[in-house]
Formats: sequence, structure tokens, C-alpha cells
Amino acid sequence: MEDEEATAVLMAVGRQIKVWREAAGLKQAELGAAIGYGEEMVSSVERGRRVPKPEFLDKADEVLGAGGKLSAMKKDVEEARYPKKVRDLAKLEGEAVDLGAYASHHIHGLLQTPEYAWELYAMRRPPYSEDEIDRLVAARMARKAVFERTPRPQITFVQEEVTLRRPIGGKMVLRRQLEHLLEIGKSRHAVIQVMPTDREDHAGMGGSLQLLKLPDGQTLGHLEAQFLSRLISDPREVQTLEMNYGMIRAQALTPRESLAFIEKVLGAET
Repeated sequence: MEDEEATAVLMAVGRQIKVWREAAGLKQAELGAAIGYGEEMVSSVERGRRVPKPEFLDKADEVLGAGGKLSAMKKDVEEARYPKKVRDLAKLEGEAVDLGAYASHHIHGLLQTPEYAWELYAMRRPPYSEDEIDRLVAARMARKAVFERTPRPQITFVQEEVTLRRPIGGKMVLRRQLEHLLEIGKSRHAVIQVMPTDREDHAGMGGSLQLLKLPDGQTLGHLEAQFLSRLISDPREVQTLEMNYGMIRAQALTPRESLAFIEKVLGAET
């Protein structure tokens, strides 16, 4: 794990599982066989090196007779699955009353399908392991809860045209991603705009950005590039980002034009 808080949670859970297993007189291989996992997985979980899935905890709780004590750890474990920077961003997104984002290189995380996100993480060099990719994708998908909460925040996105055309994961993955954009764009969840490549004036040449307005009136900015993730709270810097994002939206296609544009790109992919 990449942060001490998550590591501490996983090690505490692992110790509890070990205590209950030994109290039940079972070896790691025996517990694994009883709950449908291998000995290596049980060993890794007990040492805090692997993140147990909810079904792992539920089955272990039942087999070991823990009376719900292991199952009760699912929420803590679920949060520990995600990298700290993702947990922090998801918390802010969950509190925001207004959220706006411009994405220049790929579909914004809140708009991604699981398949698209998986392929995006798989491109990373040096490469992630499949377990790491699964964990990161799960974290990204969990952030989409922002669309379901009540009251819903105002959410706007501007996607660079190239992000609609770059076939990350292949044509079928891209096609499903474009269909997903249309689903969200036609719903009342969010407003999606497209920035055409042929625009001569473009306020977003500095790269992707995200703005989050909190209930107390404070607005924060978020920038991410390569392996860096930066939260911006300085009012002067945030004001600059707000001005840039406002100009980006003004220069982009309108929401209705954008949906028609996405439909056109989707049609070209068939």
C-alpha cells in the first residue's frame, strides 16, 4: 500500500483474521479451501499485503464463527483499497455543490467506463500488476457515486475532441465509452461539452483541470499530470483556474452541439 493509514487498516484486519483462524484450529490452507481462496491469498491478507474483497470477509466470518466481527470491517477495508490521493479527491467530490472539469488527454475519470479505465491504467509504465489495476479501477468507479447523491451537485465537463477519437483499449472499448458519454450527457446528471480541435483560440492549453466548490463557499482546484496530483487552495490560483475554465466552456461547443458531435464520432466508429 502507498500510505501508512491504509497499511495500518489492512494489517489490523489481517491480525483479526489470523486470531479467529487460529482459534478455530484451522491452517491457512484449510481456511482458504473453506472460503474458496488459495493458501497464498489467505497468507497475504493476514500479513496485510493483499486487500480482502467483501466476499472474502463474509465467508471467513461465517466459516470462523466470528459473529459479524470480520464482515463489519468491510467498509474500512473498502476505503483502504484506494490510494490516499484518490480517497482525498473522492471525499471532496462527495462534498462539492459544484464540480467542473476540463480533460485534454483522455475521458475524465468520472465519465469513464470500467473497461476504459482498466485499459488506461494498463498503459502505465512501469506497468501495474493486475491486482493494482483492479484496485485503481474500483477506486475510480467508486468516485462516480457523486452522480447518485442527493441533493445532486451541478456537474460540467469539457472534453477535448481527441479524447473522443483516441481508441484506448480498441474500437469496442471506445464505442462503449462514447455510448456512456451520451447516456450521461442526455440525462440530468451532468453537462458535457466538446472542445473541437479546429478552435484557433483555446484557453485550456495549460492542460486538464478540475474545480470543486464546497458548501462553505470555498472553491478548490485540482491538477493531475503524470505521477503528480496537486490540490490548489490559494484564492489567486483558484481564481485563475476559474477564469480559464469559464473561457474554455465559452469556446467549446454548446451541450446540444456536443451531444450531436459525440453521436457523429460514434457513428464513424461503427
